[in-house]
Amino acid sequence: MIKSYYAISINFVKLVHNYFIGWRCLKINIKSLLGIFISKLIIYISKITFKGGTNFPGKVALKFDKNILNKIAKNYDVILVTGTNGKTTTTNMIYSILNNNGNDVITNETGANMFTGVVSCFVKYYKFKLKHPKKYAVIEVDEANVKYVTEYIKPKIIIITNLFRDQLDRFGEVYSTLDKILEGIEKSPDSTLILNGDESLLGNLNLKNNIIYYGFSVPINENTKLSTNADAKFCKLCKHPYDYNFITYNHLGDYYCKNCGYKRPKLKFFINKIINLNSNYSVVEINNKVYNINQAGTYNIYNALCAYSTAMTLNICESIVYDCLKNINCSFGRQEVVKIRDKNLKIILVKNPAGFDEALNSINLDDKNKSIALLLNDNYADGKDVSWIWDVNFETLNQMQIDSIIVSGIRLYDMGIRLKVAGINENLFSLCENYETLLRQIENSHDSMIYLLATYTAMTGFRKFLNNKGYIKKLW
Repeated sequence: MIKSYYAISINFVKLVHNYFIGWRCLKINIKSLLGIFISKLIIYISKITFKGGTNFPGKVALKFDKNILNKIAKNYDVILVTGTNGKTTTTNMIYSILNNNGNDVITNETGANMFTGVVSCFVKYYKFKLKHPKKYAVIEVDEANVKYVTEYIKPKIIIITNLFRDQLDRFGEVYSTLDKILEGIEKSPDSTLILNGDESLLGNLNLKNNIIYYGFSVPINENTKLSTNADAKFCKLCKHPYDYNFITYNHLGDYYCKNCGYKRPKLKFFINKIINLNSNYSVVEINNKVYNINQAGTYNIYNALCAYSTAMTLNICESIVYDCLKNINCSFGRQEVVKIRDKNLKIILVKNPAGFDEALNSINLDDKNKSIALLLNDNYADGKDVSWIWDVNFETLNQMQIDSIIVSGIRLYDMGIRLKVAGINENLFSLCENYETLLRQIENSHDSMIYLLATYTAMTGFRKFLNNKGYIKKLW
């Protein structure tokens, strides 16, 4: 304990020393420096004591200077990543590629993607030096917060991964989510946009920006009909139902409108061959070259394709991209595997019908016996309305080799009822009202593989619990 306090004291002294050097050398006002200094101190203390602290430091910095982001981010080439699904994984992939390319790069690795979280990230990596060499910042941003970030930062690249119904109490329908993002993009007309071309909402945008599209040029299966619960089913120009040459998942795919002629834009970067899909990885051809993607599921092929598109736009060597995608580590809660005794627990974040269905599809690629844990919360970060679970195709569980289903979270009874309506045998699932019971069920499972699908606060809460139990060493 004494050594710990000594270490804190030494680092505090170093921080104060650097602060005063910065005050003397930099052309930055005293309020900004004081905000940076105190926020850095909060970040350090939070890391030592609470193992967290992602948004609060940014709030403190903004109290001292509401324009502070403009000052602490001005020496970065910023890549903003937004959209409904895949932000964290795509951000992690792009960061890894730049880092392995030898670039000086930072990212908000904890996934704190609100405006205050973005400020916290730049404060964390701010250096009190006279000269700041040019760096990259790969920043995940919440869809509704893009407009706040682009008020102070003019990104080099802005990425939109996709648009699905998500947290309806915050965003409303997908069209209002798009409007929120576009409001931010309009403030940065010189940014290059890298957009998912298979997302029908992202075509025909009335923007001044240079736009690059990526997507699939080949089908994954023979499906050409949208499901009843698909999100953007009607033409954005004339409201006529879309037709498809093929669908990848939900409403993404090679779409066109018979009525007005609106269709998918030309793709610059594309998947032209599917070689192998399984529960651990995928092998595909991107622009006629083979790539191994060290994460399962169609949605992770999209994430990898987006990262590839960004790397090519930045003129990164293809061999570096290949190595990164082949060896990419999972972001926390995104197909992260945790060892619990002799069990492998794969944690998958789910937060909306589109993502949940794709998670179930990727699990279905595993033809071995397995167990599944479903954790449903309704905190603010999850969305207060959990009625979306009725749009998830839980009926597919009846076709899988599943020995048991563990249900937990604040809204576990809602999930239990949904499973019962889906026709799941009641003898297969058990309800766990707390993490201790949930952990015992996992430890006592007959299967060596348990897939845990959890909403955001359920995922982070259970990870903290596993961290306290010693099963997870690194919380963030």
